[in-house]
Amino acid sequence: MTSNAQPIKVAILAMGGEGGGVLADWIVDMGEANGYVAQTTSVPGVAQRTGATIYYVELYPTAQAEADGGLPVLALMPLPGDVDVVLASELMEAGRAVQRGLVTRDRTTLIASTHRVFSIAEKSALGDGRVDSDQLLAHTAKAAKRFIRFDMAQAAEASGSVISAVLFGTLAGSGVLPFSRAQFEATIERGGVGVKPSLKAFGAAFSRAQGGDDGEPAKDVPIAAPAPQPRHPAVRALVERAQHDFPVQAQDFLLEGVRRLIDYQDPAYASLYLDRMAAIAALPGNDDHRLLRETARHLALWMSYEDTARVAALKTRATRFERVRGEARVQPGQVLAINEYMHPRLQEICETLPGGIGRWLMNSTMPKKLVERFTQHGRVIQTSSLRGYLMLRIVAACKRWRLSTMRYAEENRRIEEWLQRIAATAQRNPELAVELAQCQRLVKGYSDTHERGIRNYDTVMRAVERAGTALAPATLRELRDAALADEHGHKLQAALAQHALA
Repeated sequence: MTSNAQPIKVAILAMGGEGGGVLADWIVDMGEANGYVAQTTSVPGVAQRTGATIYYVELYPTAQAEADGGLPVLALMPLPGDVDVVLASELMEAGRAVQRGLVTRDRTTLIASTHRVFSIAEKSALGDGRVDSDQLLAHTAKAAKRFIRFDMAQAAEASGSVISAVLFGTLAGSGVLPFSRAQFEATIERGGVGVKPSLKAFGAAFSRAQGGDDGEPAKDVPIAAPAPQPRHPAVRALVERAQHDFPVQAQDFLLEGVRRLIDYQDPAYASLYLDRMAAIAALPGNDDHRLLRETARHLALWMSYEDTARVAALKTRATRFERVRGEARVQPGQVLAINEYMHPRLQEICETLPGGIGRWLMNSTMPKKLVERFTQHGRVIQTSSLRGYLMLRIVAACKRWRLSTMRYAEENRRIEEWLQRIAATAQRNPELAVELAQCQRLVKGYSDTHERGIRNYDTVMRAVERAGTALAPATLRELRDAALADEHGHKLQAALAQHALA
């Protein structure tokens, strides 16, 4: 016998560790306990943020199945245009569901968290590879019949639970499934694990969904940071200089630059930063202070380039250990082990040493081979152990002779050339000078990433010299964007050829 009745179709898109499987099992258990035939399947994605697991649930009334004269045949995977409810544990996953056609305007209720966990492609981009969340929200809202969204990761953290419980509560509050709140809560209680925090998260999400939180999420109101009040005389003098000698429009970047460079090296190094910025402030074309702000930002980044001492210092900070413990949700009595996978090359080791020693090692024979043999396979260092921690602290302490290293000499030369080029350009074309300041974005990271960035930066600077006064700001912007779009430099070469600058 046949029937026109259709099962309820629910798709769940979740990343590893977010409880997507638990959520699917809750829906199945709730259906089976309340007169439904239920089935769940899952198709795993690639590890972490290159793809999420899709869990698919279908529910069919048992009474209808008996009236049909047999058990229903339920599907194993969701089909585009044939899904009633989509639950997404993160905003990008909601976008992926829309892209796959699982969300339709005439049928689908979409429930999604608005927080972001950046994808591998976003994080590995040379420039700002982030997808615009506002555009993603707008596009997704247009695709769904109803779109319920809020920051469910924050709600889960506030209740001490996981995001699957928040999604389950929002699903209940949406009223899209034919089950009561008591039936939802009874399902969590039958699970028997983490019942109290799960019910707390469920209740908060249920109220949020019932309260109509399917509009635009509230925007955070920026709060002005209080002016720093340092106690150290040298630091206080730098802060006062930044506040008194420079326009107020640039002071936020300048103060952050001072703070960053004191942390990176010492107050004398931060004073050099302000000296360089004073020369930029005196240039023509600074009426709107854009050149001053952009140079302040990018000069601070370049002067705090990443070397082995910097990486070691960041990996052994107390704040990092606290952050990792928080992200791992370490409970009292639990032991946390942190393994660092490090592969320093000979060049990076030489660049960390004082200039004379580094150049001797780089040009030696036997010592060079010995170091390369020791480092060629990389090492795993456990910074949560005393031995591993002390090893990296020793490397971090090498910053005391940073200004005498090979790496500093090379970076300082490039910085001075960059500043001179900005100053010369500002005399005739202030807009082009701003674009030159932003070219520092090409120089970032360390090891292979830094080498590729420097190679692209040098290529762009040669094109600037070749074009001379005929170079338009828009052309330089296009070349910079092309260099940031492709780590191998193919798009940059195409852009150079297009403008006859190759």
